[in-house]
Amino acid sequence: MFLKLFASPRSSYVIFRNWTPWLLASLFYAYQYVLRIMPSMMVSPIMQRFHMNATLFGQFSGIYYLGYALFHLPMGIMFDRYGPRRVLTGSIIIAATGLLPLIFSHHAMILILGRGLMGVGSSAAILGAFKIIRMNFPEHQFTKLLSLTVTIGLLGAIYGGSPLNRLLGLWGERIVVGIFFSLGLILALLTYCLVREKNGAIADNQTTLLKKNSLFKDLVLVLGNHHILLVCLFAGCMVGPLEGFADIWGAEFLKHYDGLTSSLALKLPSMIFVGMCFGAPLLSFIAQRRACYLESIVGAGVLMSIIFTLLVTHCMSLSWMMPAFLIVGVCSSYQILSIYQASTYLSERVSGLTTAVANMVIMSFGYMLHSLIGLLIHITGGPSVKNSFVYGISVIPLMLLVGVLGYSLLMFVDHRGKSCRFVR
Repeated sequence: MFLKLFASPRSSYVIFRNWTPWLLASLFYAYQYVLRIMPSMMVSPIMQRFHMNATLFGQFSGIYYLGYALFHLPMGIMFDRYGPRRVLTGSIIIAATGLLPLIFSHHAMILILGRGLMGVGSSAAILGAFKIIRMNFPEHQFTKLLSLTVTIGLLGAIYGGSPLNRLLGLWGERIVVGIFFSLGLILALLTYCLVREKNGAIADNQTTLLKKNSLFKDLVLVLGNHHILLVCLFAGCMVGPLEGFADIWGAEFLKHYDGLTSSLALKLPSMIFVGMCFGAPLLSFIAQRRACYLESIVGAGVLMSIIFTLLVTHCMSLSWMMPAFLIVGVCSSYQILSIYQASTYLSERVSGLTTAVANMVIMSFGYMLHSLIGLLIHITGGPSVKNSFVYGISVIPLMLLVGVLGYSLLMFVDHRGKSCRFVR
């Protein structure tokens, strides 16, 4: 049957037309993950070359998440209006262009601007995957294909760790960054040539105007729901293990950990991304099977707070670090449950907008987190002082505790009265 399917030229063309755009969007999702964690491999060279202190480096690291969050909704609107071909192509070019200051500039502010451009372009990656899956595949395949997209993206994060560091050691940062800039341009060219719009994918002016009016009303409805905002804010407090530790500061923190080699310090944070590959389906299955979404989020937060408390107090042995970070990765998948939980407080009609707003708010916490970690490292002595990283990373378990307490309160309210939730 499989051979017969590919024996038909038309069937082969349909498969190529539908699957190629999805693959390109998934590769962009992996590409933006590499860009996202790349500064963690070059902390010392960047700080020395651009004369940055830890506070400014925290601003540089965090501006990615601010650009990502601020352009999340505008990107969604552009996908609806212009279709994925042009928006994805432009976004890949914008993200790749953000690398150029690492090659040509010596000014910190230009470097920070480039990092912000990476975040702006990267915000289209997962939204483009959403749009292409909706356009090209039946509804029952959406979850499966989205899971595959996330897995491909996490592979980009995993192999953007130690392998990327080895390339930097062999060829130097300018050559490696130039290679990734070129790969971005190639991916943009392939996207423009191979992604096609379907009939009716681009709305006419009247429909677009109606969508704008409806969008504004729906946005007011979503932002005016305090249950949704609380869910998003408490979820944002729990992003530290992923967006703060695994993305940027983890490797530098572990290099100062007693008895830990530099190569192992660079490898261990990648275990969080490996854990997420398993955690996304596992946590979702447990929460759905037991109908305990808030309880699962609280449990994940408690586990992460315990692990990071042991880590910053130097009470964790080296033999326990790898399984501990795998557990942290599994627990970091709480974000999926949080976004779903936010969508339960309003009707299905605005569920798409609710999830977009939730993801936007959660990602914006990355900027605040990196800025705070960098500031604490700076005022406690700077990167050259061993304990300064302990003070900086201590922000993560403290914010996790706030998130856990907040979700515990929501869980209590949720059990006391179901009236706050929308009955579908």
